[in-house]
Amino acid sequence: MLEINARSARQWSRLGSRPMLGQAILSLAETTEDLMVLSADLGRSSGLSRFRNAYPDRFVNVGIAEQNMIGVAAGLAKEGFVVFATSFAPFLSMRSSEQIRMNMGYMGLNVKAVAIGSGVSMGFLGNSHYGIEDASIMRSIPNLTVVSPADCGEIVKTIFAAAKYEGPMYIRLTGEANIPIVYEEDYHFEIGKAITLREGSEITIFANGTMVYESLEAAKLLELEGLSAGVVNMHTIKPLDTSMVDKAVASSRLLVSVEEHSVIGGLGGAIAEYKTALQNAPPQLIIGLPDSFGTVGEHRYLLEKFGLTAGQIAEAIINRHDDVLS
Repeated sequence: MLEINARSARQWSRLGSRPMLGQAILSLAETTEDLMVLSADLGRSSGLSRFRNAYPDRFVNVGIAEQNMIGVAAGLAKEGFVVFATSFAPFLSMRSSEQIRMNMGYMGLNVKAVAIGSGVSMGFLGNSHYGIEDASIMRSIPNLTVVSPADCGEIVKTIFAAAKYEGPMYIRLTGEANIPIVYEEDYHFEIGKAITLREGSEITIFANGTMVYESLEAAKLLELEGLSAGVVNMHTIKPLDTSMVDKAVASSRLLVSVEEHSVIGGLGGAIAEYKTALQNAPPQLIIGLPDSFGTVGEHRYLLEKFGLTAGQIAEAIINRHDDVLS
C-alpha cells in the first residue's frame, strides 16, 4: 500500500484528487487479482491511464454510457470481482441513479462507484459538470455507503478500505491539483468512523472533502477570537457516525457542518435528521453550496464566491455563535 508521510503528502497534493485515484487503483491492483475498473470514456480524466496500460485486461471503457457502465459493473460484481466504476459526479449520480438504485442498492452488489469532480472543482465546464446534489441523491438509496475523503492521502485510505468493504459504495472526490494537505503521517481509517482532528469545548465543526482543511484553518481563526472549536472529519456520510454526533451534542453549544455540496441533503442534512430525535440538542449551522446553480470559474474563486474559505467559514460561525449567546 502507498505510504502516507510528509513527502508523499506533498507529492500527492500537487497531483490532486483524480491522478491520486489512479495512483491508488494502480497500487491496489498489485495485491487484488480480482480487481476490475470501469470508465465511461474518462480513463485519462480519472487518472487511470497508467492502470489501463499496466493491466489492460482489468480495465473496461464502456464509452459515454454511465447507465450501461453500472449494469456491466453489476454483472462483474455478481461473478465475484471487486469492481470500481468511475465518471464525473453528476453523470454517475444522476444519469445512472436508477441503475445504482437497483443494481447496487436493491441487489446489494459489490460495486464501488467513484465520482470525480464532485462539488465545483470542474469549474470551467460549468453547471453541467458540477456535482452539487450527488451526496443527497446517493445517501437516499438504501444499502449504499457514501464516503467523501478529505485529501489525497485519505483517497488512498478510502480506495484500499473500499476494496475490502463488502457492499455497494459511492465515493465522492472533491478538489483539484494542489489540494490542501490534511494528513502528513499514517493514521487509522475506518469506513463509518469519524476522526477527531482538533478538540474544542464550545463548537464542533463536522466537515468532509475539501472542507476538512478549510475547517481546521477556520478553527485556528476562531481561537484568535476566543472561541474553542473542535474539528471532526466526517468522511463517511452514510452510515453516519452518530456516536460522534452524540459526543458533540453533549459537549458543544453550537454544531456546524461544512461541505462542498448543496446545503440541502448532504452531511448537514444527515446530522440535522439525526438530531431531531435528541433532546436538548444545540443549534446547528449548515455551511455549504447554496440551493442554486452557480457560475463558471476556477475552483478557488468558486469556493470564495460561495463562502467556503477558512475566513468566511470562521466569520459565519462567529455570527451564528453570537446569535446563540444573545
